[in-house]
Amino acid sequence: MPLAPLDLYGCTRDELCQRLAQWDIKPVHVAALWNYLYVQQVPSIDEMFDLPPRLRARLGSEATIGVLTPVQTIDSTDGFTRKFLLGLTDGRRIETVKMRFTGRVTACVSSQVGCAMGCVFCATGQMGFTRHLTAGEIVAQVVHVDRAVKRAALASPQVVPVAARRVRNVVLMGMGEPLHNYDAVMHAIDILRDNAGLALGADRITLSTVGVVPGILRLAAERRALRLAVSLHAATQAERATLVPVARRWPLDELMEACRTYSAATGRRVFYEWALIAGENDTPAHARAVGALLRGLDAQVNLIPLNPTAGYDGAPTPLVAARAFQRILLDEFGLPSTVRQRRGIDIGAGCGQLAVTIPG
Repeated sequence: MPLAPLDLYGCTRDELCQRLAQWDIKPVHVAALWNYLYVQQVPSIDEMFDLPPRLRARLGSEATIGVLTPVQTIDSTDGFTRKFLLGLTDGRRIETVKMRFTGRVTACVSSQVGCAMGCVFCATGQMGFTRHLTAGEIVAQVVHVDRAVKRAALASPQVVPVAARRVRNVVLMGMGEPLHNYDAVMHAIDILRDNAGLALGADRITLSTVGVVPGILRLAAERRALRLAVSLHAATQAERATLVPVARRWPLDELMEACRTYSAATGRRVFYEWALIAGENDTPAHARAVGALLRGLDAQVNLIPLNPTAGYDGAPTPLVAARAFQRILLDEFGLPSTVRQRRGIDIGAGCGQLAVTIPG
């Protein structure tokens, strides 16, 4: 069986240097190759005109740029959110979201086709798990969004602020559990952080996990300093296990100890995500329970009114109740929190809604 072509989006600069050395080509050409990939963002090796002919020929026969196939794109009526349905080389599909905020653009990317974690209110979890994405497929999503952002900026330079002319933030909050696909995700993060390419700093990359304890401990051991967000949703083991089935495998006390270990090893605050479900986990008693659970930790709570999915009949907490929950966290526990802006709900682009189906 012939070897699969080398996906250039899945290689760090060091790995490209090693590959060129194997081909007996001077690694000095990696700088130009990298520029084509991440600055000019050309979609084809044929467009890398300044590379030596021998290198272009070798790339053409043994490598590929893993550009994802756009299947469908839809904009939300909120005016800030665009969802991309993207095709992979094996015919599978994933969803990626571009979100525009004041002065910045964020790409929400997927790490798997489907998800094995089975959170009851998550459309991706309701799909089940198909396969992991490669590092190149993760990086390619960011490039896809960045290319779209740059095209829009070129078309309307007077309208688009300078800070919003490229992807400034990446959140691994799309389809899949990033820590279930640890090696590919970390490899992709290394590529995204390269200063000669997309140049995303540690504070610009958020990884959201349902609470895969071995992955959190590995992040700590490797001193992976990024923005870690843990999907909590309940402050007792029994309540959490009803919403997040993997809590039976990694109980709440083990999860909290892993988060403490991560903060101690990296000096980083952990963000705890709380999907506010009306009548389920949004009462003052629930607010006090999470406040007590996180007391003494370097923590912030992201409150996310539940987004609707076909497989779960819960309702989002009204904003007034969300604000009351937030006040208890701050006034009684000194715990900072935010109430997440709801974006892209009408196109199934909100947290927990991605499921390779685009309405319209």
